[in-house]
Amino acid sequence: MRQFRDVVRGVGDFSRNREGNFAILFGAAVSVLALGVGYAVNISQLYNARSSLQGVVDAAVTSTARDLTLGVITEAEASKTVQAFLDANSTAGILQANQVVLDKLTVDRTANTVQADAHADVGLFFPLFSTDSMRRVTASTTALYSDKTVEVAMMLNVTGSMAPDWRAKTNKIGDLRTAASQTVKGLLDQNRDPNDPRIRVSIIPYAEAVNTGRLADTVFVETEMGAKVPPPIDAAVPVSATVSDNCATERKDKDGYVDYSSDGPYTQRPDNQGRIYLAKVNRDYRVKVCPTGTLVPLTADEDKLVTAIEHFQAGGVTAGGIAAQWGYYMLSPSWRTAISSARLGAGPANFDRNRVAKIAILMTDGQFNTAFAGGRGASRSQDQGQKSRANAENICDNMKRDGIEIFTIGFDLNDPAMTATERDQAKSVLKDCATDDTSSLKHYYEAANGAELSHAFGEISRNIEKLTISR
Repeated sequence: MRQFRDVVRGVGDFSRNREGNFAILFGAAVSVLALGVGYAVNISQLYNARSSLQGVVDAAVTSTARDLTLGVITEAEASKTVQAFLDANSTAGILQANQVVLDKLTVDRTANTVQADAHADVGLFFPLFSTDSMRRVTASTTALYSDKTVEVAMMLNVTGSMAPDWRAKTNKIGDLRTAASQTVKGLLDQNRDPNDPRIRVSIIPYAEAVNTGRLADTVFVETEMGAKVPPPIDAAVPVSATVSDNCATERKDKDGYVDYSSDGPYTQRPDNQGRIYLAKVNRDYRVKVCPTGTLVPLTADEDKLVTAIEHFQAGGVTAGGIAAQWGYYMLSPSWRTAISSARLGAGPANFDRNRVAKIAILMTDGQFNTAFAGGRGASRSQDQGQKSRANAENICDNMKRDGIEIFTIGFDLNDPAMTATERDQAKSVLKDCATDDTSSLKHYYEAANGAELSHAFGEISRNIEKLTISR
């Protein structure tokens, strides 16, 4: 305690000292302190200015890269776009209006990058030693843009369970029409040049079969006692086998098992006798309800797609494996010849993950419960539902292997009319089919009502945009 009192007394004596040496020392200390404070303030000011500038330039370049990707602007317009963004956001942080100057913008067509170099001159709060009161801070940012084209196949459930239920005050088919039409319009609105569209969409309405419309020439119509594959290419085709409602089910191999490939319908294959036939898609003789809505191959014709959606009618049961199969076909370049020959457009582009983003959206409101054939090696005890789910999962695996990104939507899967087992099976196959989630992309969605269905499709559209920007 005595030592503490001695220290206090010593400090008091020092503070009362009026000798000249102390005054000189005190003045020097104050000067050094002021210089230190001024220097620290300047450093903090320049750091904050540089941070603000970097943030503005980052945002400007990222926004411009996105606009280039989506076709909103051309490469020639990129510089003006960056400058406009800098002008509009130049007051970020401690920066002042019109303080940010774009020095250089480089669009590298080979690397698909946008690089901006910019600076801002900052007036220092405490100029030291008569130095210049201005300091320049700089920032440089490089962002990737993509020139990918986008192909989207939408496999949409139009089965009987989608029909309006006036007692429950639900209209699921109406909700689907609204959500699907909004999605088509939103995607195609991003096309800058209708004669050279960056985004094309295909619609595949499905129930227990898919109505192929003008692609009916790709279908082999089975008879109950007849062969499971088309006749040899050099044989006459029976007249009865050409009569069809244009519907198709699974494609079968020469032994009657499901063919999970995306081969085109004019691929030549040997039958069990070594004779060559064309790998057309089967129309099983047991089909009872053929959807009235026909599929639409990839197109940028908004009116054509929306009109097809508006004509959706609910009926039939759920053959999810067949839906996945036809979604695969509409994205496979192997079907380009058939689609072009039917005068339904140019058909799908080649599989090329760097140049083409291929997207599949599989939507259902219930359990996959119908199939007309099973996979090779599957248990003979499998029922139709097990076959349908297994077929869908195998086809989805092949789609993902080929670089197709799959999104799935379960609509009203908590419907009390479904049993817990049916509900779990429906959710399980959708989750298995969907591409694995990443930190920024979700692939499996559930929607309880029309508003949530529209929201799910909207989220998927935004994720498609992210996929086109990433490389």
